[in-house]
Amino acid sequence: MSTASEAPGARPTTRPAGTTHPHGNKVKVGFFSFTEITDPGAHRAYNEWHQLDHLPEQYTIPGIAHGQRWVATPACRAARAAVGDRLEPTHYVTLYLMGPPVEETLAAFGALAKTLWAADRFFEPRRALVSGAFAITGRAAAARALVAADVVPVRPNRGVYVVVEEGTGAPAAGTLEALAALPGVAGAWAFAASPDLAALGWDPGEFRVTVAWLDEPPLSVAPAVEGLLGADGVFGGPLAYAGPLETITPWEWGWFDE
Repeated sequence: MSTASEAPGARPTTRPAGTTHPHGNKVKVGFFSFTEITDPGAHRAYNEWHQLDHLPEQYTIPGIAHGQRWVATPACRAARAAVGDRLEPTHYVTLYLMGPPVEETLAAFGALAKTLWAADRFFEPRRALVSGAFAITGRAAAARALVAADVVPVRPNRGVYVVVEEGTGAPAAGTLEALAALPGVAGAWAFAASPDLAALGWDPGEFRVTVAWLDEPPLSVAPAVEGLLGADGVFGGPLAYAGPLETITPWEWGWFDE
């Protein structure tokens, strides 16, 4: 007799061995912006601008594969496990995933920013705390998520857990796999600053960033991730930021309203 998992059309419960797609991934670079809104009353205006104008406009660039932004709500800010002075004011984290040709994509990205600024389509009361292009140094997916690690960022998520370490290079062996094994984590990618990307004019400083995409509420997943951050954890560099952020639902922008 066939089991339910063996029945024709049944959905499997785990992905077969292997964490990447056999044909590879067109995404080569992650462009991050850790952003502070400098006017406390401007969060709704900022979100309206970014979600309805700025983010969609980026898809006019052929090399932009995906973009998403998350919010460090007051509750998420309170749940940070670590944060340094530079990133403490962070309200939002944005990630654009970019494909080749990387040099042309980054050039077009910068040119579009200048065009939008000249057209008065930029948002002024904001400050980029860390911003720039990072090389992708690793990917992993949870077996239960079924999808390949290459496509975890485009899978719907409830938020992310972001870890920023001082230093460059790939994370310690097993870091992404340890994250992907946690309940509520669909997968994780690692990014690192690169001299080659810095030479193109996008130097974010010497940091490496790890992002875990979550399919459970970020605040409920955060304690398990924190277990990987201590002296016995898999993260080895000094921590500049470690905390949960929530997915942003369009037109639901009231987290900072008084």
